[in-house]
Amino acid sequence: MKILAILYKGGDSATSEPRLLGTVENQLGIREWLESQGHEYVVTDSKEGPDSDFQKHIVDSEILITTPFHPGYLTADLVEKAKKLKLCVTAGVGSDHIDLNAAVKHSIQVLEVSGSNVVSVAEHVVMSILLLVRNFVPAHEMIERGDWMVSDIARNAFDLEGKIVGTIGAGRIGYRVLQRLLPFDCKELLYYDYAPLPEAAGKAVNARRVEDLKDFVSQCDVVTVNCPLHEGTMGLVNADLLKHFKKGAWLVNTARGAICDKDAVAAALASGHLNGYSGDVWNVQPAPKDHVLRTAKNVLGGGNGMVPHYSGTTLDAQARYASGTKSIIENYLSDKPQEAQNIIVGVGKFETKAYGQR
Repeated sequence: MKILAILYKGGDSATSEPRLLGTVENQLGIREWLESQGHEYVVTDSKEGPDSDFQKHIVDSEILITTPFHPGYLTADLVEKAKKLKLCVTAGVGSDHIDLNAAVKHSIQVLEVSGSNVVSVAEHVVMSILLLVRNFVPAHEMIERGDWMVSDIARNAFDLEGKIVGTIGAGRIGYRVLQRLLPFDCKELLYYDYAPLPEAAGKAVNARRVEDLKDFVSQCDVVTVNCPLHEGTMGLVNADLLKHFKKGAWLVNTARGAICDKDAVAAALASGHLNGYSGDVWNVQPAPKDHVLRTAKNVLGGGNGMVPHYSGTTLDAQARYASGTKSIIENYLSDKPQEAQNIIVGVGKFETKAYGQR
């Protein structure tokens, strides 16, 4: 069979570092294994437009491997053309780049490597919170310029201790963020989620659930977004919701770019309502050079902690999701049952509520 993988180009870095498994050059480390069984393995980063390798090869591929870091967007129109497609594997976590409803309709299974990046992303969230609250980026940029004016940095630098921090989504990543915030002695940890944490888990992080989203954000000094993207979360953090944020709050988004309205966030920064925005996800990836969140600043010229989408693709995470991708494909080829936690769409039906309550 033909197996198509859409990965990101690693260039010289991938050539010199073979542990960059999620790249076109290193191909998740599974080429030899697949070809030894007689399968055709096509790996490319060409994914945009009708002349792309993605659209050329999807028509006769049985397995599609994609990644959240360089997503091949499998739309309903492309699903119609993919007559042989039976399995979509996300090398990582987050399958919103696939039209899941179309996958259900056409009995295409969708699986991801659940848990492969949860520690990596949770650590990135805590780092992003700290760099905003401590006003780190402008301080570093000052040093690079050769300047030294402590007061220009200290006027907008705070301690995380004593602040109220809340997560939108308290699943595998959101919960680990709460765990990692415990030693900082925040005033309170909050979470907003359609489902309450189990009692023991909630007590373990001393987190309080707030059921109304506007009420939730109005209480938080820091809001971090850790929920999947689906119809119910698209544009969730918009101009209306931002009005309910505390003036001077910080917002971190390592979930998906489209959950936060980029123009509304930029406007809130410019007006001073938000003090900072940080994260690594963009509503189109790679982000256009003129994307507003590349350069959006707060009223003091700081407050931007945006980076490329890499929080979940550390070398440690790549080892986990490459291994998990191989395991999923191995199970498929040998007709063995898949791990339940990895299944987003089974044969003709959703197997999770992570992408909305259906």
